[in-house]
Amino acid sequence: MKEVVIYTDGACSGNPGPGGWGTVLLYGETRKELNGAEVLTTNQRMELKAAVMALAALKMPCAVTLYSDSAYLINAFVQNWFAKWEVNGWLNSKKQPVENADLWRELRSLAKEHRVTWVKVKGHAGVPENERCDQLARAAIAGLRASSAT
Repeated sequence: MKEVVIYTDGACSGNPGPGGWGTVLLYGETRKELNGAEVLTTNQRMELKAAVMALAALKMPCAVTLYSDSAYLINAFVQNWFAKWEVNGWLNSKKQPVENADLWRELRSLAKEHRVTWVKVKGHAGVPENERCDQLARAAIAGLRASSAT
């Protein structure tokens, strides 16, 4: 299996508000940066969207190390929150629908295609690729604003 390193981040201007996501994929000497934005979203949705888009960009099953500063994202996989969600019909412990279930389902499906190691990094702590993802996410928000202003 090819070994790919992925960094992801999401950002939101207001929560909810305009949001962006950014990701950096590294394979050997190859580097790919992706980003995008949504007009009305939440920070958590953008964190998940970054991971979805990164894994969706892979063309074959890979051994992936995915770094994120989102405890929400990392803990769901490391602590296997999905097991309880599925048993409870995608309801949380308060018997409410799991937030962002659409993205969780998509992300879980994509993750099953690969061998993913989920790693939490501290946000805004000088991790270069994490900082770059934040820049990409914020640039996507700025682009969204610029296009809506014209």
